[in-house]
Amino acid sequence: MSVVARLLKRCSLLFVRNRFHGELDEEMAFHRAQLEREFVAAGMTTKAARAAAKRQFGNSERLKERSHEVIGFRWETVVEDLRYAIRQLHRNPGFTIVVLLTLAIGIGANTLIFSVTDALMLRPLPYKDASRLAILWLRSPGIGIPQDWPSPGQYHDIKTQNHAFDETAIAIGEGYTLTGLSKAIKVDGIEASSSLLPMFGAKPMLGRLFTAEEDRPGGHDSVVLTYGLWKQQFGGDANILGRTITLDAKPRIVIGVLPQEFKLNHEVVPTIGGIDKPEIFLPLPMDAKQELNYGPEDFNILARLKPGVTMQQAQSDIGLIAARLRVEKHRDPSFTISVVPLIDQVVGDVRSSVLVLLGAVALVLLIACTNVANLLLSRAAGRQKEIALRTALGAGRMRLMMQLLTESLLLSLLGGAAGLVLAACGLYVMRRIHPGNIPRLDDMGMDLRVLAFTLALSILTGIIFGLAPALRTSRVDLISTLKAGGRSSNGGGLNVRRDKLRGVLVIVELAVSLTLLAGAGLLIRSFVQLLKVPPGFKPDGVISMQVSASGPEYKDHARRIQLYESLSQRVRSLPGVTGEGIVSTLPLTASVSWGGMQVEGYVPPANQPEFQVDQRDANADYFQTMEIPLRAGRLFASMDTEKSQPVVLVDEKMANRFWPNGDAVGKRIRQGDRSPWLTVVGVVGLVKQYGLDTDTRMVVYFPHSQQPAGTMFVVARTSGDAAQLANSVVDHVHTIDANVPVFDVATMAERVHDSVARQRFAMTMLGAFAAFAMILAAIGVYGVMSFLVTQGTPDIAIRMALGARRESILSLVFQQGMALALIGMATGLAGAFCLTRVMSTLLFGVSATDPLTYLGVVALLTLATLAACYFPARRAMRVDPMVALRYE
Repeated sequence: MSVVARLLKRCSLLFVRNRFHGELDEEMAFHRAQLEREFVAAGMTTKAARAAAKRQFGNSERLKERSHEVIGFRWETVVEDLRYAIRQLHRNPGFTIVVLLTLAIGIGANTLIFSVTDALMLRPLPYKDASRLAILWLRSPGIGIPQDWPSPGQYHDIKTQNHAFDETAIAIGEGYTLTGLSKAIKVDGIEASSSLLPMFGAKPMLGRLFTAEEDRPGGHDSVVLTYGLWKQQFGGDANILGRTITLDAKPRIVIGVLPQEFKLNHEVVPTIGGIDKPEIFLPLPMDAKQELNYGPEDFNILARLKPGVTMQQAQSDIGLIAARLRVEKHRDPSFTISVVPLIDQVVGDVRSSVLVLLGAVALVLLIACTNVANLLLSRAAGRQKEIALRTALGAGRMRLMMQLLTESLLLSLLGGAAGLVLAACGLYVMRRIHPGNIPRLDDMGMDLRVLAFTLALSILTGIIFGLAPALRTSRVDLISTLKAGGRSSNGGGLNVRRDKLRGVLVIVELAVSLTLLAGAGLLIRSFVQLLKVPPGFKPDGVISMQVSASGPEYKDHARRIQLYESLSQRVRSLPGVTGEGIVSTLPLTASVSWGGMQVEGYVPPANQPEFQVDQRDANADYFQTMEIPLRAGRLFASMDTEKSQPVVLVDEKMANRFWPNGDAVGKRIRQGDRSPWLTVVGVVGLVKQYGLDTDTRMVVYFPHSQQPAGTMFVVARTSGDAAQLANSVVDHVHTIDANVPVFDVATMAERVHDSVARQRFAMTMLGAFAAFAMILAAIGVYGVMSFLVTQGTPDIAIRMALGARRESILSLVFQQGMALALIGMATGLAGAFCLTRVMSTLLFGVSATDPLTYLGVVALLTLATLAACYFPARRAMRVDPMVALRYE
């Protein structure tokens, strides 16, 4: 049996100690009985044979002790080793602090990313039968729609024709104006069928949920409150049930309050209205005609699979329904309906970033382990005489290895405890900056799963970095170590090849460091390229907010127009304001709006009667305030009213698509066969609506004076601090009408900053891990070269005594260090090519094999290696041959 196998056998005996004792007692009893039978066969009496067998067999307790020494160990021995390990660490505080910091970084980074991974991908969603929940999307890639919301008619077909789901629900998100309080506020809500909340396992804390009768028109106008709204706006009133509240000037009866732990947000139910966290739930009554309406594709369809049905089987079943719809409703040939597991919907595109970071922290831990192993090897060189003395006094190799591994495990457990503190601090920072709206961020924390992971990782880490030094140290040459002048016997000259293990560890550190640096470098380059993308407007100095004039008193278009015109006049009169405008859908926000469009004279392909475009309402001042350039024609004017000819603006993308010769002005488009023709009066520049790294759809702008929307974004440009302008604008809105809520207040600079937060988070995290890796690798190189200089001092002294110049000694040290660096970086380049191909989906505007990035990281790691070699080299140059040789 190998040394490692015997060591593992010993460790396993800790957990089966009672069984081991029982088997040992049975074995000794068996041998005593054999001897007794032999003596009886030789003619002794039974009593005499038993006494003779006991004498010949020996002392049972002593034999047990010897068995423990050979096969296992006692808890007393473990306690002794722990005490000795603590004394050793206390005697070398500098060494202990460096090792603990190294391990804390490695283990802490892994704990942090594991807590993120656990919350995102390992832990199920906090809903009933979460693994069976799914969301359904329409997809028409052939006409440029990668994902779209379904309609009530499609929900009816899915509900009545599917064979895969035991429950389905339809929902739509809306914003509501809640009045009757001190001031009007905007609340997010979801109108849904009565099946939605029970499907997610919701149970009311107070009252009840919706019934099937409320899915039909004519029922009560009821509402269910979330715990947060009930607590914040109604003071946790226990008598809230039956109370009437006013939403959009319509009375609603409160029938229930949901518990605090039940939460739905935009990641679970991504409504077209851009609802972040719904605060109210309302019924969605539909009559037979409304149920069969295939027109408004702005609803969510959620479903729960039948027990035993897989997502693939559900997709096949829904695919048959989609095929029928393609024929019956004349959809384009690429039309389909996708069944997406709800956990995939929640995690979204953050999964690839988390997996890359998970791989990165594993590499950081590998570097930490190799670095600590190198430190232990260097420290062990100074303990050779101690180990030799223990061996000479009778300590076996296994006993020495157990003692050394106990020290390693103690270090790793202490490092793990420090790592937990670092991970907790990291989670706190993540929650404060809320990077890129990471889903389930509130679910991340130091729970028992994370603690168990950290404990297991700490133990495994202690074994990994402690095993090689323990094996090396326990193999000691007694004669050469204990003889006088044994110090020189540890040397071997200034040659790293004579200590291959330590050299291999440094090569591994450098290779892994280069791999991480390459990944971080590509993300940094990608982020820089992303920031260079023009958003299509100038964000500096612009404040934005949403204003909702959607109550019954604003159903009249003239009232809406009057409200926003009055607000525009008041805002433009504020000190420092240089422009003010309104738009229905602001860039880089969750609000979206698109629809079909027809172009006069354009004959679409078969089964594609129209194409999809983004649609926005705006006034002329919006383009001037945001500094969106006018490419051709004119902007909206005061003469564009509801009584004049309907006009629109189009963006460059649409103009180049249909009128590439620059003659878009004067052309006509319409929204459908029954809609009037709209004349294009101008072409404006491209605006990034969904993100700097995302292509926009073609855009059509309608004049607010001809098609006034109720909820609009108000933007104002100022020569001063945009954030300070917000309160003044809000006050003016409430001065005009106190029942008009204002919400989603932010500067456009903040919106641009937040739009790249997820990319910034991935870049920052991987960059930090790569920096740690490079520092640890440099420390590793320094440790090895410093050890070689110390051990090779006699060799250096002899060289200098024979006439070697200091410059040649310096060159010799650098040659040894750079030889390791070149091998490590060559190996790391191969690993970098593999890693960067995996993370190619995270890159923007830069290739995964970008030569500039690779040259930069190689140069950076080379400089770090040179710096790590420099200080040991200086020490080598200052060796006094006479002093060194006299001491030797």
